[in-house]
Amino acid sequence: MTEESEPGMKILLMDKETTSIISMVYGQSEILQREVYLLERIDTAQPLSPDRDSGLRYLKCLVFLRPTAQNVALLARELRNPKYGAYYIYFSNILAKADVKTLAESDEQEVVKEVQEFYMDYLAINSHLFSIGLPTCLQSMAWNPYAQPRTVQGITAVLLSLKCSPLIRYQNNSSLCRRLADGIRDFMIKEQRMFDFRQASPALLLILDRKDDPVTPLLNQWTYQAMVHELLTINNNRVNLSGIPGVSKELAEVVLSAEQDAFYAKNLFLNFGEIGQNIKSLMEDFQTKAKSHQKVESIQDMKAFVEHYPQFKKLSGNVSKHVTVVGELSAMVSRHCLLEISEIEQEMAAHSEHSQQLQSIKKLIANSKVRNIDVARLVMLYSLRYQNHTNNDIVGLLEALKKRGLPDELVQQVVSVLEYGGSHARQSDLFGFESAAKITKRLFKGLSGVENVYTQHKPLLHETLDDLMKGKLKDSHFPYLGEQQITGRPQDIIVFIIGGATYEESLTVHSFNKTYPGTHIILGSTTIHNSKSFLEEVSTAMRGVSRKHTRNIRNVPLKSE
Repeated sequence: MTEESEPGMKILLMDKETTSIISMVYGQSEILQREVYLLERIDTAQPLSPDRDSGLRYLKCLVFLRPTAQNVALLARELRNPKYGAYYIYFSNILAKADVKTLAESDEQEVVKEVQEFYMDYLAINSHLFSIGLPTCLQSMAWNPYAQPRTVQGITAVLLSLKCSPLIRYQNNSSLCRRLADGIRDFMIKEQRMFDFRQASPALLLILDRKDDPVTPLLNQWTYQAMVHELLTINNNRVNLSGIPGVSKELAEVVLSAEQDAFYAKNLFLNFGEIGQNIKSLMEDFQTKAKSHQKVESIQDMKAFVEHYPQFKKLSGNVSKHVTVVGELSAMVSRHCLLEISEIEQEMAAHSEHSQQLQSIKKLIANSKVRNIDVARLVMLYSLRYQNHTNNDIVGLLEALKKRGLPDELVQQVVSVLEYGGSHARQSDLFGFESAAKITKRLFKGLSGVENVYTQHKPLLHETLDDLMKGKLKDSHFPYLGEQQITGRPQDIIVFIIGGATYEESLTVHSFNKTYPGTHIILGSTTIHNSKSFLEEVSTAMRGVSRKHTRNIRNVPLKSE
């Protein structure tokens, strides 16, 4: 984008969504290195009146917008009275011919040097992970009017940027998946010329529904990226630390980007114990370099100091950032009894031991140190796990939550999660029965070292991908859209989860990519959830929906959220 404009000072004009897209892949210093000195939003910029000179005609304007009707209208207004000397226009997706005509007619002063489509209509989070950036996508358990077409646009932009024309499989019990699959196919047929790629073997787009695995987003996490998102929340690679007592102004908001932070890139998928050791090594490395900077006695020392100071300052900031983040994570784990909570979560997710787990949950509900949200999540997980158990005590646990003083809305959410993702809504056997081999392995795990009790759970996506790679994914559960099918293992796979993915599922995809080096798997979703955002998604989805499958739970009113 910046290379195609001539050398000179530039401004970058974006909309709200493309601002997020750019911020995910470029840091501010990288943007400055490309001679971009000013960033502006087209929806907040003041238009120039016809009788005024902006005094900025020496600047070149790079425009990066989504091809929406509003953006085209705002850009046409800008071009009628241009502030800048030249405009290089890039749209994040396919631009309609009528919109090209509108812009051409508005460019009376001939300031537009080029118009291109640059297929980046999504948030690139990791090398194998993208999001559409929709916090919620459902309304009354169906697509909301904006989310479905926006998701089609985002996925097709991914396909165009990868030069990929895939076959589509979708989760058979989900009308959401079928509707999205139809929308993508219709778009590809309409723009058939754009998708005419020469592919050595056909790629696969597999569309899944979050409702088939409501457990994964409810669990505490213990790998670095997932843990930061669960406890502190990552928003467009940024983490707000301003609520931490005594935090410096420089660390009130920090950027965690694998592209710009080598330590973060190396530690994304490592567990919390390993992070502690690596932080210690990072500190020791910094202290060694700090000591070398204290010795400035000769001209040569001064020269070396000046040359290495930017890297030293960057390392200093990086050390401070990660020490602060890890310190706060550690404090929260201790303060909120998260180790004890997570152990029970993992046991419920991975094993069926009803009476023991029920007693453990009751003890934690009685523990005043445990947060309300955490005991509510435990009851949600219990309800999902033991919904059809003859001796389940869902009603008793809800009474215990009320007695503890939980807000009615939080108690109601327990039932909403069960209505949203209970056994009636799932086509998978999410919990299943433990095989004899698995039980034997648990009984004798002490012989080969203690199993990590905090990482027992594997997302349903792990089983789905395993079946896909082994050619065992049932056509009855995941039919193809159309007659054509893939024989053998697909080399390029895009998995998309409607209703949000998690960083634990991102780790699963990362692991599969390492296990099968000849295969490239990408995970996408409407958003990236932690437990808080997932519960907000469930509340929005269930609003206005009458309860059908949880009417037997009589101690929570039969009202919709």
